[in-house]
Amino acid sequence: MKIKIIRLSINTLWNSEYTMFVNQIVGIVKKYDTSELHLTKSFQGITLKLPVLEKIKAHEMSNVISNQLLELDNERDTLFNAISAQVKTMEKLSLPSIVPHVKVLNHFLDIHGRDIASANYNSETKRITDFLKDYDAKPEVKTAVEGLNLKLWFDQLSIVNTEFDKLFLQRTGENGTTEKIDSRSIRIITDKAVFSFFDAIEFCANEYEELDYSTMANELNDLILYYKTQLKARSTRRQTGKDVSTETAIV
Repeated sequence: MKIKIIRLSINTLWNSEYTMFVNQIVGIVKKYDTSELHLTKSFQGITLKLPVLEKIKAHEMSNVISNQLLELDNERDTLFNAISAQVKTMEKLSLPSIVPHVKVLNHFLDIHGRDIASANYNSETKRITDFLKDYDAKPEVKTAVEGLNLKLWFDQLSIVNTEFDKLFLQRTGENGTTEKIDSRSIRIITDKAVFSFFDAIEFCANEYEELDYSTMANELNDLILYYKTQLKARSTRRQTGKDVSTETAIV
Protein backbone atom coordinates (compact mmCIF):
# COMPACT_ATOMS: atom_id res chain seq x y z
CA MET A 1 0.00 0.00 0.00
CA LYS A 2 1.40 3.38 -0.98
CA ILE A 3 1.89 5.66 2.02
CA LYS A 4 3.05 9.27 1.93
CA ILE A 5 4.25 11.20 4.97
CA ILE A 6 3.90 14.95 4.56
CA ARG A 7 7.23 16.73 4.68
CA LEU A 8 7.51 19.82 6.84
CA SER A 9 10.30 22.40 6.60
CA ILE A 10 11.22 21.77 10.20
CA ASN A 11 14.18 24.14 10.01
CA THR A 12 11.59 26.95 10.19
CA LEU A 13 10.38 25.81 13.61
CA TRP A 14 11.61 27.67 16.65
CA ASN A 15 13.82 25.66 19.00
CA SER A 16 11.03 25.43 21.57
CA GLU A 17 8.67 24.06 18.90
CA TYR A 18 11.27 21.77 17.38
CA THR A 19 11.96 19.76 20.53
CA MET A 20 8.23 19.43 21.14
CA PHE A 21 7.61 18.32 17.56
CA VAL A 22 10.22 15.56 17.69
CA ASN A 23 8.96 14.32 21.05
CA GLN A 24 5.40 14.26 19.70
CA ILE A 25 6.55 12.11 16.79
CA VAL A 26 8.15 9.71 19.26
CA GLY A 27 4.96 9.67 21.34
CA ILE A 28 2.87 8.69 18.33
CA VAL A 29 5.22 5.97 17.11
CA LYS A 30 5.61 4.37 20.55
CA LYS A 31 1.98 3.33 20.40
CA TYR A 32 2.85 0.90 17.62
CA ASP A 33 4.99 -2.22 17.41
CA THR A 34 7.96 -0.94 15.43
CA SER A 35 9.52 -4.41 15.39
CA GLU A 36 6.51 -5.90 13.65
CA LEU A 37 6.49 -2.98 11.23
CA HIS A 38 10.24 -3.38 10.52
CA LEU A 39 10.87 0.18 11.73
CA THR A 40 12.89 -0.43 14.90
CA LYS A 41 16.27 0.59 13.53
CA SER A 42 15.06 3.73 11.77
CA PHE A 43 13.01 4.73 14.81
CA GLN A 44 16.04 4.35 17.06
CA GLY A 45 17.70 6.93 14.85
CA ILE A 46 15.28 9.44 16.38
CA THR A 47 15.09 8.16 19.96
CA LEU A 48 18.87 8.20 20.27
CA LYS A 49 18.74 11.95 19.59
CA LEU A 50 16.32 12.71 22.45
CA PRO A 51 18.97 13.19 25.17
CA VAL A 52 20.81 15.80 23.12
CA LEU A 53 17.50 17.49 22.27
CA GLU A 54 17.00 17.99 26.00
CA LYS A 55 20.06 20.23 25.89
CA ILE A 56 18.27 22.47 23.41
CA LYS A 57 15.26 22.52 25.72
CA ALA A 58 17.42 23.56 28.68
CA HIS A 59 19.04 26.25 26.55
CA GLU A 60 15.63 27.58 25.53
CA MET A 61 14.53 27.77 29.16
CA SER A 62 17.52 30.02 29.78
CA ASN A 63 16.42 32.17 26.83
CA VAL A 64 12.91 32.44 28.31
CA ILE A 65 14.39 33.80 31.54
CA SER A 66 16.51 36.26 29.55
CA ASN A 67 13.38 37.58 27.83
CA GLN A 68 11.61 37.91 31.18
CA LEU A 69 14.60 39.82 32.56
CA LEU A 70 14.47 42.20 29.62
CA GLU A 71 10.77 42.88 30.24
CA LEU A 72 11.35 43.48 33.96
CA ASP A 73 14.31 45.73 33.26
CA ASN A 74 12.22 47.78 30.81
CA GLU A 75 9.47 48.10 33.41
CA ARG A 76 11.77 49.31 36.19
CA ASP A 77 13.40 51.73 33.75
CA THR A 78 9.97 53.11 32.87
CA LEU A 79 8.98 53.42 36.53
CA PHE A 80 12.15 55.21 37.62
CA ASN A 81 12.12 57.56 34.63
CA ALA A 82 8.43 58.26 35.22
CA ILE A 83 9.11 59.20 38.85
CA SER A 84 11.92 61.52 37.81
CA ALA A 85 9.84 63.07 35.01
CA GLN A 86 6.83 63.56 37.27
CA VAL A 87 8.89 65.40 39.87
CA LYS A 88 10.38 67.58 37.14
CA THR A 89 6.92 68.37 35.80
CA MET A 90 5.58 69.25 39.24
CA GLU A 91 8.55 71.57 39.72
CA LYS A 92 6.95 73.84 37.12
CA LEU A 93 3.79 74.20 39.21
CA SER A 94 3.36 76.89 41.83
CA LEU A 95 0.94 75.03 44.09
CA PRO A 96 2.07 75.82 47.65
CA SER A 97 1.05 72.35 48.90
CA ILE A 98 3.52 70.51 46.65
CA VAL A 99 6.50 72.88 46.51
CA PRO A 100 8.19 71.45 49.67
CA HIS A 101 7.66 67.86 48.47
CA VAL A 102 9.14 68.63 45.06
CA LYS A 103 12.19 70.23 46.70
CA VAL A 104 12.76 67.13 48.88
CA LEU A 105 12.44 64.67 45.99
CA ASN A 106 14.59 66.72 43.65
CA HIS A 107 17.36 66.65 46.23
CA PHE A 108 16.78 62.92 46.81
CA LEU A 109 17.01 62.16 43.07
CA ASP A 110 20.16 64.28 42.76
CA ILE A 111 21.81 62.27 45.54
CA HIS A 112 21.13 58.90 43.87
CA GLY A 113 21.49 60.08 40.26
CA ARG A 114 18.86 60.39 37.58
CA ASP A 115 20.76 58.07 35.25
CA ILE A 116 19.91 54.89 37.18
CA ALA A 117 17.82 53.49 34.33
CA SER A 118 20.79 53.62 31.96
CA ALA A 119 23.03 51.47 34.17
CA ASN A 120 23.82 47.82 33.41
CA TYR A 121 21.76 45.04 34.99
CA ASN A 122 23.78 44.51 38.17
CA SER A 123 24.56 48.16 38.74
CA GLU A 124 20.95 49.22 38.23
CA THR A 125 19.69 46.56 40.63
CA LYS A 126 22.06 47.75 43.36
CA ARG A 127 21.36 51.43 42.78
CA ILE A 128 17.59 50.96 42.85
CA THR A 129 17.93 48.83 45.99
CA ASP A 130 19.97 51.60 47.66
CA PHE A 131 17.52 54.20 46.37
CA LEU A 132 14.56 52.38 47.92
CA LYS A 133 16.35 51.62 51.20
CA ASP A 134 17.19 55.30 51.57
CA TYR A 135 13.57 56.17 50.76
CA ASP A 136 12.35 53.80 53.49
CA ALA A 137 14.84 55.24 55.98
CA LYS A 138 13.93 58.90 55.50
CA PRO A 139 10.51 60.01 56.79
CA GLU A 140 10.69 63.33 54.94
CA VAL A 141 11.18 61.51 51.62
CA LYS A 142 8.29 59.14 52.34
CA THR A 143 6.10 62.14 53.21
CA ALA A 144 7.09 63.86 49.97
CA VAL A 145 6.36 60.72 47.92
CA GLU A 146 2.92 60.40 49.49
CA GLY A 147 2.29 64.13 49.07
CA LEU A 148 2.92 63.88 45.32
CA ASN A 149 0.90 60.64 44.99
CA LEU A 150 3.95 58.66 43.90
CA LYS A 151 3.81 55.92 46.52
CA LEU A 152 2.22 53.41 44.13
CA TRP A 153 5.11 53.93 41.70
CA PHE A 154 7.73 53.46 44.41
CA ASP A 155 5.98 50.29 45.62
CA GLN A 156 5.84 48.86 42.11
CA LEU A 157 9.49 49.75 41.51
CA SER A 158 10.39 47.77 44.63
CA ILE A 159 8.35 44.76 43.48
CA VAL A 160 9.83 44.75 39.97
CA ASN A 161 13.41 45.26 41.15
CA THR A 162 13.12 42.43 43.69
CA GLU A 163 11.68 40.09 41.04
CA PHE A 164 14.43 41.07 38.60
CA ASP A 165 17.16 40.33 41.16
CA LYS A 166 15.62 36.95 42.00
CA LEU A 167 15.30 35.95 38.35
CA PHE A 168 18.79 37.18 37.50
CA LEU A 169 20.30 35.00 40.23
CA GLN A 170 18.24 32.04 38.95
CA ARG A 171 19.56 32.51 35.42
CA THR A 172 23.12 32.85 36.70
CA GLY A 173 22.80 29.58 38.61
CA GLU A 174 21.28 27.74 35.66
CA ASN A 175 23.86 29.07 33.22
CA GLY A 176 26.53 27.59 35.43
CA THR A 177 25.10 24.11 34.98
CA THR A 178 23.79 24.41 31.42
CA GLU A 179 26.14 23.06 28.78
CA LYS A 180 26.89 25.37 25.89
CA ILE A 181 25.48 23.75 22.78
CA ASP A 182 25.34 24.12 19.02
CA SER A 183 21.60 23.99 18.39
CA ARG A 184 22.07 24.15 14.64
CA SER A 185 24.27 21.05 14.49
CA ILE A 186 21.95 19.11 16.80
CA ARG A 187 18.97 19.97 14.65
CA ILE A 188 20.70 19.05 11.41
CA ILE A 189 21.48 15.51 12.57
CA THR A 190 18.02 15.14 14.11
CA ASP A 191 16.38 16.34 10.89
CA LYS A 192 18.17 13.59 8.99
CA ALA A 193 16.95 10.98 11.47
CA VAL A 194 13.35 12.20 11.24
CA PHE A 195 13.28 12.24 7.45
CA SER A 196 15.03 8.87 7.26
CA PHE A 197 12.29 7.46 9.48
CA PHE A 198 9.60 8.91 7.23
CA ASP A 199 11.37 7.37 4.22
CA ALA A 200 11.43 4.01 6.02
CA ILE A 201 7.67 4.14 6.68
CA GLU A 202 6.97 4.81 3.01
CA PHE A 203 9.35 2.08 1.87
CA CYS A 204 8.05 -0.55 4.31
CA ALA A 205 4.42 0.25 3.53
CA ASN A 206 5.13 -0.58 -0.08
CA GLU A 207 7.28 -3.61 0.79
CA TYR A 208 4.96 -5.17 3.39
CA GLU A 209 1.49 -4.51 2.06
CA GLU A 210 -0.13 -6.91 4.54
CA LEU A 211 0.84 -4.67 7.50
CA ASP A 212 -1.01 -1.56 8.64
CA TYR A 213 1.12 1.53 8.22
CA SER A 214 -1.69 3.89 7.33
CA THR A 215 -2.95 4.38 10.90
CA MET A 216 0.43 5.56 12.13
CA ALA A 217 0.95 7.59 8.96
CA ASN A 218 -2.40 9.34 9.41
CA GLU A 219 -1.51 10.33 12.97
CA LEU A 220 1.85 11.66 11.89
CA ASN A 221 0.31 13.58 9.00
CA ASP A 222 -2.29 15.14 11.31
CA LEU A 223 0.53 16.34 13.56
CA ILE A 224 2.55 17.70 10.65
CA LEU A 225 -0.48 19.46 9.16
CA TYR A 226 -1.04 21.19 12.48
CA TYR A 227 2.49 22.61 12.42
CA LYS A 228 2.21 23.55 8.75
CA THR A 229 -0.94 25.51 9.59
CA GLN A 230 0.82 27.28 12.46
CA LEU A 231 3.78 28.18 10.26
CA LYS A 232 1.51 29.52 7.53
CA ALA A 233 -0.38 31.66 10.04
CA ARG A 234 2.92 32.96 11.41
CA SER A 235 4.09 33.88 7.95
CA THR A 236 0.85 35.79 7.35
CA ARG A 237 1.18 37.66 10.63
CA ARG A 238 4.79 38.55 9.85
CA GLN A 239 3.84 39.90 6.42
CA THR A 240 1.15 42.10 7.97
CA GLY A 241 3.45 43.25 10.75
CA LYS A 242 1.55 41.45 13.50
CA ASP A 243 4.16 38.87 14.50
CA VAL A 244 5.70 40.19 17.72
CA SER A 245 7.79 37.15 18.66
CA THR A 246 11.54 37.63 18.70
CA GLU A 247 12.60 33.99 18.59
CA THR A 248 14.64 33.24 15.48
CA ALA A 249 14.20 30.09 13.44
CA ILE A 250 17.23 27.99 12.50
CA VAL A 251 17.90 28.43 8.78
